[in-house]
Amino acid sequence: MKAELAGFDKLGLMGLIQDLYAADKDNQAFLHTRFGLGEDVLEPYKETIDRWLWPDVLRNQNPSVAQATQAVSSYRKAGGDPVGLAELMVFYCEQAAGFCSDIGYQDESYFNALVRMFDQALSVANTLPFGSRDALIRRLDRVCVISHNFGYGVGDDMDSILATYTKRRA
Repeated sequence: MKAELAGFDKLGLMGLIQDLYAADKDNQAFLHTRFGLGEDVLEPYKETIDRWLWPDVLRNQNPSVAQATQAVSSYRKAGGDPVGLAELMVFYCEQAAGFCSDIGYQDESYFNALVRMFDQALSVANTLPFGSRDALIRRLDRVCVISHNFGYGVGDDMDSILATYTKRRA
């Protein structure tokens, strides 16, 4: 692949990028994120997370942790900044907890994925400046409170994770 690309001139590379951009909305999201184009580069990723973590059950849509997690991973691969990454992770947690709370969804693997993302979100948030970090941690604290209603020890796991990260900051 590298050898083929090395043979392209500037116009050839521009044409290739234009073709990739036109071919798929995921490519568009990647390029918008990589180059900071558009008003809200997080929006396509949030739409994906929302679709897969809070599906329309009346339309027989099913949740998919894998698809939602892939959106976060795609943002990271596109070179998204840490503030945006933390925002996506917190949004993921809010959507997952909101869906479970709203419809009473009880799935252990879904809960496990929520707790893993909660941990990752706190880890990334802890690297941010105070203003950004504190607002995200307050949102995650609300997720933790909601999650105490789920059973399976979800809220307790989140309490433990939250205590670990808040001790590190002190």
